[in-house]
Amino acid sequence: MTDHQPVPGEKGELREFLRTRRARITPEEAGLAPTPGPRRVPGLRREEVAQLAGVSVDYYVRLERGRNVNVSETVLDAIARALRLNDDEHGHLFAVARPARPRSRPLPPQRVRPGLYRVLETLTEVPALVVGRHTDVLATNRLARALYTDFDALPHHERNMARFIFFDPGARALYADWEDVARACVASLHLSAGQHPNDPRLAGLIGELSLRDQDFRRWWADHDVHRRTYGSKHFHHPLVGELVLDYEALAVTGEPDQVLGIYTAEAGSAAGEALRLLASWTSEAAAPDRPNLPAG
Repeated sequence: MTDHQPVPGEKGELREFLRTRRARITPEEAGLAPTPGPRRVPGLRREEVAQLAGVSVDYYVRLERGRNVNVSETVLDAIARALRLNDDEHGHLFAVARPARPRSRPLPPQRVRPGLYRVLETLTEVPALVVGRHTDVLATNRLARALYTDFDALPHHERNMARFIFFDPGARALYADWEDVARACVASLHLSAGQHPNDPRLAGLIGELSLRDQDFRRWWADHDVHRRTYGSKHFHHPLVGELVLDYEALAVTGEPDQVLGIYTAEAGSAAGEALRLLASWTSEAAAPDRPNLPAG
């Protein structure tokens, strides 16, 4: 790795997040009068953010350097407005500016409820999977394994969507829009880093991704944060060809770090026909379902 990138728990996360957010906004976009002479930094200067947020320059500088641990919600809201943060970015700012106390014990292993496994088994015509903390793949139905890969056959620590996207040799060919999918994955992990800054498993995952993949390193340094809950993905599947599928990411009630992802295709579409073909092939050739082990 040629340069160091922050990982969860390091002091530079707040500084780098604020720096990258103000770098993307020009004074004109923020409603400030243009200043004469050359500008040495892209976007807004610290004093301009302080002016827009209604705080002193010294206060903002100390905050950006992580030296003001008692910052109020009012001030953070004002800074979020000044930097034009979206909802995900707003929440991330609160998480990194007012980090939770370190946990006395590691996060508990994640388990999928038996009833949710049965739900997956009933979804025979659409790919569906349960994704947990830090993009761990906790459970899949047969069609999801046919669409992606057989996560059940992987070693336990490799059952992870980020590892699949960046490390699996077939992933870049599978996604027609691989870069968009990969960048969204990085942005989601950044949100997790803000929510779980002291999680050693997350730190290990991000460290491994940073060490092994230059694209991940570059996009991690952008400090973008986002979590997609619906949309569409374009696949080049090796068996059935082109697939454009809509997806919904549904929060699992009672399990705050678990999401049920379901892919669908419009009735009568080419993607719908391809899904039916894939389902028929996997139904004939599939081995008995095996539930995934809990993620630690």
